[in-house]
Amino acid sequence: PPARGGAPTALPEGPVAIDTGTAELRRDPSEPDLVTLLVNGVPSSALDLADAGRLEFEYMQQMAALTEHLPAGPVDAVHLGAAGCALPRWVDHTRPGSRQLGVDIDARLLELVRAWFALPRSPRLRLRAADARTALEGLPSASADLVIRDVFAGDSTPQALTTAEFCAEVARVLRPGGLYLANCADRPPLADARSEVATVRSVWPHTALVAEVGVLRGRRYGNLVVAAGPDPLQLDGARRTLRSLVVPSRLVEGADLADFARGASVRHDEPRGASVRHDDPGAAPLPG
Repeated sequence: PPARGGAPTALPEGPVAIDTGTAELRRDPSEPDLVTLLVNGVPSSALDLADAGRLEFEYMQQMAALTEHLPAGPVDAVHLGAAGCALPRWVDHTRPGSRQLGVDIDARLLELVRAWFALPRSPRLRLRAADARTALEGLPSASADLVIRDVFAGDSTPQALTTAEFCAEVARVLRPGGLYLANCADRPPLADARSEVATVRSVWPHTALVAEVGVLRGRRYGNLVVAAGPDPLQLDGARRTLRSLVVPSRLVEGADLADFARGASVRHDEPRGASVRHDDPGAAPLPG
């Protein structure tokens, strides 16, 4: 069924001006209901206009599998980097009664996607134009079951959203049993991903990493999903789901994850130069 929230407006042809550049919608010729949102020419979200329960991007499918860790029923969720709101729309569809906040720096983009995609209305989904870190710091403690970070400037995540201090803010906002998911895009030798994992593990002892095997082995550029929480992650169900995806993904935790992050630096807000891209010779390759 379509997303609840009223009929969408007609979708535009060609680029549309937004606060940070341009947005463009592209339909799949073989699937007219499948629409990809490009922000400044980069694919940002994909939505099936007829099925809010479908997630097209592989990393979003991985995130969906990891949410099996959470108890059944509605959740309070925070999405840092809302873009087209594919994940908030999916949460609303699969967990009716959820209350969500989507944050994006681009106010005009949020106005457009709410009109284009007939997104759920407040309080089911509130959209806020704000800097992600500032918005997070303004949230009440223990107010969310799920925090998702999916923010990019170009092909990398802003430094302020990758530090131990940022993770501590997420930990403050999460309730007991809550879940933090972060989308990290990286290329061989996965220096950023290793540093992200080291940083997250410095805040949460319960951490895991998910990605397609070729990405994990450092063969190509791709997305990796970091998962963490204040309590042990119950990931047996997620592991089965990840193996059954169209593009099977691997879940790494425990000793293998420690090996993956070995020698990688923990990122901090200060000094600003503490985190740089580097090829860490101490990080162990993942076993085949």
